[in-house]
Amino acid sequence: MDNWIKHPIILTGKLVDLIPLDKSHFDELLLVAKDKRIWEFLPKDGSDTEKFLTEYNDTLVEREKGNHYPFVILHKQTDKLIGSTRLFDIHPQYRNLEIGWTWLHPDYWGTAINFECKLLLLTYCFETLKTIRVQLKTSDNNLRSRRAIEKIGGQFEGILRKDRIRDNGTIRNSAYYSILDNEWENVRHSLAQRLEETKAHR
Repeated sequence: MDNWIKHPIILTGKLVDLIPLDKSHFDELLLVAKDKRIWEFLPKDGSDTEKFLTEYNDTLVEREKGNHYPFVILHKQTDKLIGSTRLFDIHPQYRNLEIGWTWLHPDYWGTAINFECKLLLLTYCFETLKTIRVQLKTSDNNLRSRRAIEKIGGQFEGILRKDRIRDNGTIRNSAYYSILDNEWENVRHSLAQRLEETKAHR
């Protein structure tokens, strides 16, 4: 099968590099993932080693099928892994996909790193893949994540009620957002500006 995303893809920034996930990353990533705050609103609790390994082995299988493309987030200053993100729900025939499963160690929350990760991913999506729609979603009550999506230019589309059942049995409503190709130029300029402003205040 000829996948839309040609492996390997490395997205290089000033603060972080997004590197294709490999099993050799698992030990270091597991240590970063142990902070339970990371997983409060996500469908699975990645602080649990077994659940983490199941999820991340599965996403490597899905990469082979062209359905997911997972990255690790390498912090360039420290040369440490600080989180992960991925492209998934990939539909080349419709030229759309989703950015999600993004998490950072809490030490990096509120920094410029999320802005740079999203700028790297969105630039790749709109300028290399020529997507016409990029979707993002989060738990409807994850206000920190919703604000972050809105700050990068995501347009709120609505709430899907009872959209997910978490592995702990609780039910999640999901807030859906998107960025379209005709919005990308304005989003790119705004995101680049936010990135520089946030870096300047650290």
